[in-house]
Amino acid sequence: MYIPRMAKMKIARADEITDGKTLKFPITRKGRPAEGFLARFQGQLVAYENQCRHLPLSLDFPAGGFFTPDGNHFICQNHNAIYEPLTGLCARGPCEGQSLKPLPIEVINGEVWLIT
Repeated sequence: MYIPRMAKMKIARADEITDGKTLKFPITRKGRPAEGFLARFQGQLVAYENQCRHLPLSLDFPAGGFFTPDGNHFICQNHNAIYEPLTGLCARGPCEGQSLKPLPIEVINGEVWLIT
């Protein structure tokens, strides 16, 4: 039986991403270039596809930020949908109840890797 090997792409050093900090990185979705983002919230690293669940726009478009001013949620800068950082669930906004698409990551020897 053939078991495909998982490819890995280094995103960052884990210590570079402190609480409330994010980092964007390129990904491929269905053969097309896309973007993901890595964030640390309450000490936990999470990664999601950088696309709102309401409209196919980057969460940080046009203002360039992911967290709400109080740092407790992710926000879509286009129409203010509010997402829970640890689950990706939209808690308020036009896509309430939907979730950001998570990206699998792994920390190996202090480095964050995207598992593809």
